[in-house]
Amino acid sequence: MTKAEIVQALYTRVGGFSKKESADIVDLVFEMMKETLGRGEKIKISGFGNFVLRDKRQRPGRNPQTGDPIKISERRVLTFKASQILKQALNPRNGTAAQAGQSAPNGQQAAPAAASAGASPSAATAATPAGGGDPVVKE
Repeated sequence: MTKAEIVQALYTRVGGFSKKESADIVDLVFEMMKETLGRGEKIKISGFGNFVLRDKRQRPGRNPQTGDPIKISERRVLTFKASQILKQALNPRNGTAAQAGQSAPNGQQAAPAAASAGASPSAATAATPAGGGDPVVKE
């Protein structure tokens, strides 16, 4: 998703703003995020995740082309840690989203894995061990 798509989504879903005002709001949000991170502060967005700046010290490394040792300069890196709510939304447990008939991210109905593969449900979840015996259920 691009910034322009975020502006368009704000314009169509929220309403009450012109496209210019929608663009200004999106720009303001990103500018505030940049300023906050520039001060070394965390950004916590409930139900989404955390943006955290980490300071990395100088360390030894190698030039991958020549193999010569080099020093990697100290730097500040931005990390993102997704919230549990976002993780659960992206990875439904045991295919509950597919079984409940919820939409897949591409807008189409999600199908259970066994049905989409053309196999029976027992074939998708069970396998017989090499030595014979009872099938092993895989989850």
